[in-house]
Amino acid sequence: MTTAPPTLAPAGGASAEPPHPIQIWPDDFAARYRAAGHWRNETFGAWLRERATAHPDRPAVIGGDQRWTYAELDRRAGALAAGFLDAGLQPGDRVLVHLPNVPDFIAVVMGLFRAGLIPVYALPAHRITEIEHFAQGSGARAYVAAAAHAGFDYTALARELQARQARVEHVWIAGPTASTPGATTAAEPAADPFPRLSALYAADGSAVPASASQGSDVAFLQISGGSTGLSKLIPRTHDDYIYTLRESARICGLDADTVFLGALPIAHNFPMSSPGFLGTLYAGGRVVLSPSPDPESCFALVERERVTVTSLVPPLLLQWLDRAPASGRDLGSLRAIQVGGAKLSAEIARRVRPTLGATLQQVFGMAEGLVNYTRLDDPDELIIHTQGRPISPDDEILILDDEGRPVEPGQTGHLLTRGPYTIRAYHDNPSANARAFTEDGYYRTGDVVRMTPEGYLEVQGRAGDHINRAGEKISAEEIEDHLLSHPQVFDAAVVSVPDEYLGERSCAFIIPKGDRPRPADLKRWIRARGIADFKVPDQIVFVDAFASTAAMKISRKALRAQLRAQLLEQERAAAQ
Repeated sequence: MTTAPPTLAPAGGASAEPPHPIQIWPDDFAARYRAAGHWRNETFGAWLRERATAHPDRPAVIGGDQRWTYAELDRRAGALAAGFLDAGLQPGDRVLVHLPNVPDFIAVVMGLFRAGLIPVYALPAHRITEIEHFAQGSGARAYVAAAAHAGFDYTALARELQARQARVEHVWIAGPTASTPGATTAAEPAADPFPRLSALYAADGSAVPASASQGSDVAFLQISGGSTGLSKLIPRTHDDYIYTLRESARICGLDADTVFLGALPIAHNFPMSSPGFLGTLYAGGRVVLSPSPDPESCFALVERERVTVTSLVPPLLLQWLDRAPASGRDLGSLRAIQVGGAKLSAEIARRVRPTLGATLQQVFGMAEGLVNYTRLDDPDELIIHTQGRPISPDDEILILDDEGRPVEPGQTGHLLTRGPYTIRAYHDNPSANARAFTEDGYYRTGDVVRMTPEGYLEVQGRAGDHINRAGEKISAEEIEDHLLSHPQVFDAAVVSVPDEYLGERSCAFIIPKGDRPRPADLKRWIRARGIADFKVPDQIVFVDAFASTAAMKISRKALRAQLRAQLLEQERAAAQ
């Protein structure tokens, strides 16, 4: 039996043999999942070709002024696959994909799948610090990005990336499109030396096979929530990920009449696969992409395209609930509103059906694997108060106390899991693997949960030092490291604080060095470090010193807890 952790072969290149990326599962578990019918040796390229052959003229992807059928999506995927391979990329090479919610995103990843290339997903908010980290960690040879989005110039980032990471030989720029906020118009000349992705669509992809992969191959690398430092890379195979799409589509009632609205950035695991745009395409439905998650943009698309389902994080749901009654839009086509990414309060959950006329479906999961859903026909009490139950009968759940012993039924504890779509290790990260995985293959999720008698999970919070801000996971340690680089910061501790709108907000406690910097200047400085904007502390509090232990040592975890309690007490006193 093979028990080595899953990883990828070294990155390919001009002087390297093309890698054959295989995720290694213990033989007995792999045999069990295949025998159960979970893994069927399906691949992304093959099933897209099957859908395009079965119903070529059915609408598949709608975004901006583009409306692609399944046949058109399949043709574009084939052309891009041919173009990438003609440029010198080899099966197994990794390609960073850094695009907003535009049809090109879907065509690019499908083209990479078809060519046997491995997408490495990045979020539109990521900047050079994160992108360089992903490029270095994955060994990426290529980068596909938007020209501009939301006022940010990605071509400048691409130039800086190539200057820092010589392995990134190829860059393609997608767009711009009129539907992308902040983008230049298509009539303006390119201000960069990079080829446009649109040129690859002219390639002849007819000779490219529907799939260059096997089901056991790594299909792509996702990013973790980044709860300790920068995000880790998560290898997902065709077998395990397509299983989640198939089961998610079944549980969520997706079919050819489904119209899914991608409101959140679709590079996130939630709107990608739970069931997301990939699950919708797998079911033969239609994907509608919103360039912005704001309610006005989304409501217009719901009305125009007769959207039936979408996925939201709690702060965005709250905006929808507040603005829907006065919007004047017809939202009557909505059948289900999925909510995940952060804990949803029962008070807000109760408002969904009366306000939006749709069934709430709570979703609790992680890019590393385990996904839980409330079912659409569940009683209201389960839908409102729990975060669902696992999708697979082979999802194994442990709930343990602080000493690693199983808790009594109904008690709270630390969630561990393994199963047919939960990874066994991060890519090329032995130290993280030692912390996150047990010797017998269970993933330590970091979530604190309790299980109801019905087998549903209630999420109580997180065990680690990270902030879940509107569904975006922020590492306290990463932001502290940035703050400590400032010449006027002696020490820093970043904590999470409950927030009615965001779920949690971030607060940085700073011991200044010399003259105290202004909070606004400190925020500008950390933003200029090239990190995602959502990581910039929401609040900055200056203090003279941090309490230390009797041994003159500081426990960062204890310190954060102490500072969090201190701030909450001050806020409670101010509110009285």
